[in-house]
Amino acid sequence: MITFTFLLVIIVFSLFCLNNKEQMSKYLFHPYSIYHYKEHYRFLSHAFIHGDTIHLLFNCLALYSFGLNLEEGFFENPKMFNPKLGKIYYIILFTGGIYAASFTEYFRNRNNHDYTSLGASGAISSIMFCYIMISPLSQISLFFFPIQGWIAGLLLLVVSYYLIRRKKTSNYSDNISHESHFWGALFGIAFIIIIKPMILQTFIKKIISIF
Repeated sequence: MITFTFLLVIIVFSLFCLNNKEQMSKYLFHPYSIYHYKEHYRFLSHAFIHGDTIHLLFNCLALYSFGLNLEEGFFENPKMFNPKLGKIYYIILFTGGIYAASFTEYFRNRNNHDYTSLGASGAISSIMFCYIMISPLSQISLFFFPIQGWIAGLLLLVVSYYLIRRKKTSNYSDNISHESHFWGALFGIAFIIIIKPMILQTFIKKIISIF
């Protein structure tokens, strides 16, 4: 139910803001406003709005695909966690991914009045990579090609890091927050290892077993 609640809030709030640009501007991730005007709510609010319907649909599909499997198959599994504790962990994973994906851009742009971003990419990356750590051999569709999860995750991390470095060293810009993908992913990996250390050992064993 938590995944469906997140989806409902994201869809309703995104559609509301898409039809009201003035309201959207109040909830964007705007480091300048957070730093200078103490509008700290923007750290979370920006993850629940999207710039267009394609962006919204893509993120909702990813959240539905990975989040539902993760929530039902792992965090609500009594063999893993007390049900109430599992729900709390899942909420922390989602919200923590938002913060983790935002902090580097906050410090880099806190005096840049023109920088804004939006979308749930950081939270979804944390959920996706948490899922990959738990089930590294599962098939994931990467650009419509099925590929094992751990390979897809490695490729996404490498590409995200490369594009982050490229933006810093050139005039390249694609209006995509690769920092959100990268840091959200690392948070998802770190979080699941911290709360369930055995996951790392199991992950390594599963990878070794295919060679």
